[in-house]
Amino acid sequence: MSQVLTVSQVNEYIKGMFDDDRLLRQLAVCGELSNYKIYPSGHHYFSLKDAGSVLRCVMFKGSALRIRFRPEVGMHVILTGRISVYPRDGAYQFYVDSMTPEGVGDLFVAFEQLKARLAEEGLFDPARKQPLPRFPHRIAIVTSGAGAAVRDMLRILGKRYPLSKVLILPVRVQGAEAPAEIAGAIRYANRYQIADVILTGRGGGSMEDLWAFNDERVARAIAASEIPVVSAVGHEPDVTIADFVADVRAATPSNGAELVAPDQAELRLRLQSLQGRMAEALTRRVKLSRQRLGALASAGVLTGPAAYVQERRLYLDQLQNRLAVQAQHSTERARARFARLTAALDALSPMKVLGRGYALVRDEQGRVIKSAAQLQIGQPVAVRLEQGGFCAAVTERWEDQDGTSEHDL
Repeated sequence: MSQVLTVSQVNEYIKGMFDDDRLLRQLAVCGELSNYKIYPSGHHYFSLKDAGSVLRCVMFKGSALRIRFRPEVGMHVILTGRISVYPRDGAYQFYVDSMTPEGVGDLFVAFEQLKARLAEEGLFDPARKQPLPRFPHRIAIVTSGAGAAVRDMLRILGKRYPLSKVLILPVRVQGAEAPAEIAGAIRYANRYQIADVILTGRGGGSMEDLWAFNDERVARAIAASEIPVVSAVGHEPDVTIADFVADVRAATPSNGAELVAPDQAELRLRLQSLQGRMAEALTRRVKLSRQRLGALASAGVLTGPAAYVQERRLYLDQLQNRLAVQAQHSTERARARFARLTAALDALSPMKVLGRGYALVRDEQGRVIKSAAQLQIGQPVAVRLEQGGFCAAVTERWEDQDGTSEHDL
């Protein structure tokens, strides 16, 4: 009878077989990622599959931190590592040490992924770009303090615009610590407002050498900067994420210095041109003033002031006569209008009516009697004539049917 083993002994035995296999100890496998999960511990668990099979994989936190791109389901990759057995589950799996995209480099994939994500967030939008100051008083340079790039920038800035004060914020521009230092320097410049414009970059190199300027931390620090930022990384063909986010992209560090500082030679020429135009304008103005002064000097008011006063007196007399005539005409028109209004008012006067033989009758309350119906027999009334009046009592009353007949006493 064969030896009886426990489950753990069997799994450990099989694990030893896998571990002793030279091929399985160092293996490179290509396939498509699926079921990709990242646990809070930092470990990555996923599957690698092809058209016919699936391989369970695990990548521990230490190895996962070295991945430069973001793994996505469906991505074709090449994995290196070892295959072993996990004794607790009795299942074999691929323990991954490294992961690279199949067909292209991992840096290129990481660059394209970050570029697409930041573009979707609007960090590359031209509407958020800030204009550069025309005459910066202070220029901050965020770069390596010992590189050739900073010497070129200082030389050009000193030649073009020596009036500006240049502040160097030395940082590492290559290596794992570089992104944090670059982003920190940009935030420092903004926090204390030490400059009017920030120039950041470095000299040329490989994509890996320039990778600090493709870091998301640097991109977000540039995007959040209240001070305009010029990205001057590498040579003309080199393009980084910082170039897309910055307010202005320079082809080289030297070109960046040319963009942030005006050329003093051009400024001098412009000032000389303005000075010449001002002199011409002043000359024309003086000439016109002299012509005007000559015209005034020959005017009669200055050559013969008494004649001018006499002319003014004659003009005043004419105005006085015109005013007198107009006043007389106005008075005559007013008198004629007054006469017309007086005649109209006199025609409407009650005394005119009384003069024609009519009388005005009032009751005890002074109300005018217009109808016999308002009177009672024996009621006293007051009668007003053209001249004088008298009181009477009503002894009889009647009403005309047509309002025109008279009643005899």
